[in-house]
Amino acid sequence: MTASKSSRARKARAQASAARTGTAARTGPAARTGAQVKTGTAVKTPAGSTNGSATVKAAGSPRTAGASRNGTGGGNVQTRGGSRAAVPRQELAGPGSAAGPAVPLWMQLATFLLALAGLGVSIYLTIAHFTESALVGCSEKSGLVNCTKVTTSPQSYVFGIPVAVLGLAFFVFAVAIMSPWAWRSTRREVHLARLASVVVGVGFVLYLLYAELFIIGSICLYCTSVHVITFALFVLTVFSAAAWGLGSTRPQAQTA
Repeated sequence: MTASKSSRARKARAQASAARTGTAARTGPAARTGAQVKTGTAVKTPAGSTNGSATVKAAGSPRTAGASRNGTGGGNVQTRGGSRAAVPRQELAGPGSAAGPAVPLWMQLATFLLALAGLGVSIYLTIAHFTESALVGCSEKSGLVNCTKVTTSPQSYVFGIPVAVLGLAFFVFAVAIMSPWAWRSTRREVHLARLASVVVGVGFVLYLLYAELFIIGSICLYCTSVHVITFALFVLTVFSAAAWGLGSTRPQAQTA
């Protein structure tokens, strides 16, 4: 009787010890799993574990953003995990410089002074045309140089408008478009208008030269000076367009 009680007591203690050992075995991997979760590493659970093959999500694992955000100051890309990747900053710049085509100052002043000279001669020719006065220093005799014959000929009108008035209008526009402020403009339309105006002007000069030499048979020294000024403006403007461009309103990307 006593022996059987002792054997039953030993069996009960053995079962209790086995139960405690099984509980520790089941809870041990879970503890290790929790430790691994904190570091953000993948967790492998044993095949025979009572925890099952559940997927463990690391709460502190960094996630990179699908789309990058450009930094406002330094042009960096910052991910959600805190890492930064340097990228080149994009800056907008027009051709030449920020103040338009890089035409040198001597070119700006030369064209501006030529336009002012042409304007002065055109004003004098317009006054002489409407007052019918003789031009100072110009021969009135028959021959190659005869200003009166040229300024009073039918060819001194184009579409019913005096050629002197057309020349005055051209040089008023030329003074504005050839000014240093217009040369520094960033608008492409300004530089295109300058080029177009001298092309039209030199074409008109060629017509007047043909009329003087082959129709009238005489030339006017004042008219010739206007022709020379117009041709000089044409050469300088075309040269500047070929050398420094016409400017642009479309920005170009440059890498800093």
